[in-house]
Amino acid sequence: MAERTWRPNGPYDMRRSLEVMGRGARDPALTVLRDGTVWRASRTPEGPVSVRLRQRTGPPAPTDGTPVDAAGRVVPVPADPDPAGAGTGPAGPAGTVGTGRVTPNPGGTATGPARTADAIGTAGPSGPGPIGPGGEVVATAWGPGARWLLDRLPELLGAGDRPENFVPRHPPVADAWRRNRGVRLIRTGLVLESLIPSVLEQKVTVEEAFRAWRRLLLRFGEPAPGPTGVVPEGLRVMPDRRTWSLIPSWEWHRAGVDAKRSATILRAVRLAPRMEEAASMPLDLAVRRLCAVPGVGPWTAAETLQRSNGEPDAVTVGDLHLPSQVGWTLAGERDADDARMLVLLEPYAGQRHRATRLIRMVGRRPPRREPRRRHWDIARL
Repeated sequence: MAERTWRPNGPYDMRRSLEVMGRGARDPALTVLRDGTVWRASRTPEGPVSVRLRQRTGPPAPTDGTPVDAAGRVVPVPADPDPAGAGTGPAGPAGTVGTGRVTPNPGGTATGPARTADAIGTAGPSGPGPIGPGGEVVATAWGPGARWLLDRLPELLGAGDRPENFVPRHPPVADAWRRNRGVRLIRTGLVLESLIPSVLEQKVTVEEAFRAWRRLLLRFGEPAPGPTGVVPEGLRVMPDRRTWSLIPSWEWHRAGVDAKRSATILRAVRLAPRMEEAASMPLDLAVRRLCAVPGVGPWTAAETLQRSNGEPDAVTVGDLHLPSQVGWTLAGERDADDARMLVLLEPYAGQRHRATRLIRMVGRRPPRREPRRRHWDIARL
């Protein structure tokens, strides 16, 4: 067991920042307890790891939408954001804002049994809210990959993100930005663990994809390392490369995964070392590397790099719902396509993924015109 502490330089919302790692309310690799503690199981280059993330709050972050900078100071926001603004462009040279500090604590100990888990986004009222200035995140890890993960703890939690480079250009986005200043873009540094579930989400509903991910991890993953009674029961590490490659065709079928998606995953697994190199590449080169695998396109690459690389401009193209949501929120247009979405996002060049994430937080959608389509479960065929 090893432990590290990270102190963000400003407001920080751990739960909302980390929720993008979860694949549904019953993801075997991610558990959130009622008190806000986050458990994550990963497969690192050094081996499997379980990590428990707990936040200790400093002075509370503003909850009334008051905008603050990375040091917790109130900052002015334009009263009338300009929808036709020119955007911020690519991020400038890295500064020290938001990098935080890691403090080793070799004497840290695990305490208490695991509690009943809840889905991301359902932490009970007793769970802590966003961390204000002076708060910290305490990470405790078990397993061969513990040191690898803790060495990269600040990046995982979003220390490398520079939210101060974002300038909202539309009133709904500005409102979401003011109310979610503690949300950071995380960076796991692990490509395959984001690529595989993203492939599972191709051309199906999220419910079908989450069910497939859960079944495959429960069937072929391994129990997360750590002491019994401390690590939540059912927490699983995704299979290693060899295990993925040995999953028989009928097990993919039982999980509801068609031959095209399973073949794409197997090709990516065979090229795992080359895929993982994308974690340290610039966005354009990383997209090119992932898309070199047949079956991986711009949608899958963006969904992967948003998590593995924390890319603020990795906008998702090819999504069924996102263009209409962006069009409706920014321009009142219900039939926007990808091309129109990219035009509307031009003011956010360099920060388009962050903008679309805030738009999702706004929650505006055009009225539904027809009932949901009926979806077929191929596992029953």
